[in-house]
Amino acid sequence: MKVLVTGAGGQLGSEIRFISGEFKDLEFSFVDKNAVDICDFEAVQKALQGYDALINCAAYTAVDKAQSEEDKAFEINEKGALNLAKACEKFGVKLVHISTDYVFDGRAYQPMLENTPTAPLGVYGQSKLAGEKAILSQNLAHSCIIRTSWLWSEFGANFVKTIARLTKERNEISVVSDQIGSPTNARDLARTICTILSKLSDIKGVEIFHYANVGVASWYDFAYEIVRLLEHTYPTISCKVRAIKSSEYKTAAMRPFYSVLDTDKIKAYFGIEIPHWRDSLAKANLKNLIDFDKINA
Repeated sequence: MKVLVTGAGGQLGSEIRFISGEFKDLEFSFVDKNAVDICDFEAVQKALQGYDALINCAAYTAVDKAQSEEDKAFEINEKGALNLAKACEKFGVKLVHISTDYVFDGRAYQPMLENTPTAPLGVYGQSKLAGEKAILSQNLAHSCIIRTSWLWSEFGANFVKTIARLTKERNEISVVSDQIGSPTNARDLARTICTILSKLSDIKGVEIFHYANVGVASWYDFAYEIVRLLEHTYPTISCKVRAIKSSEYKTAAMRPFYSVLDTDKIKAYFGIEIPHWRDSLAKANLKNLIDFDKINA
């Protein structure tokens, strides 16, 4: 199966590239925004010809910045998704599109199902939801939308790497404790996506699935575990993690207070197992999260 991955320079795209050698039956090509502008339909059509499947990791993901760049967010997350869906329909290509927990408002305080009513709180979530609807408006087959949450990786910018950097720079950090979700390792998600590609033929149209690592945490819990692992690995690191309320940490975009996704559907549909977030974090290569040499200098 020939697979094109868009957004190859981001966290998930980088992880798919990293583990691609594990899947001998899949022939991958990776393109970033410089190689293929998903907002350009002609460019998308040209890039997609000859492929059997498309994994779309391309997205505008700057949650706070989206509040002041609404047009750009919708251009990429809605129009870009629509262009990809149209091209996939035209050439008979299977589509795996990545979406987000931010399509929900998180006010129910129970794990969100795929059919839980959506109500995004900010522009980012609104634009990603618009992208989902754009894909569902097309006559696609053997395709899916995967919503995920609190994605982190050894590649790119993310919460884990930010906390690692701050831990090295400060003796104390403050992290919100009243936002709850499921930290998700992009490598775990990447392996799941590559595993299910061969099973997409069982899907008649477009299915929505949720994928997140097992277990729940607040951002404070997540940060505390990151710091604990770093302190255990690097004895010269010592940093206190202080819990604060969201009201003490102002952001341009409102976040859901509860972002836990119910993953029963994807586990049952494809027969997959999902690791606990703590286990995935413990297996991470900490040297890729922080400048090892400077710590030991």
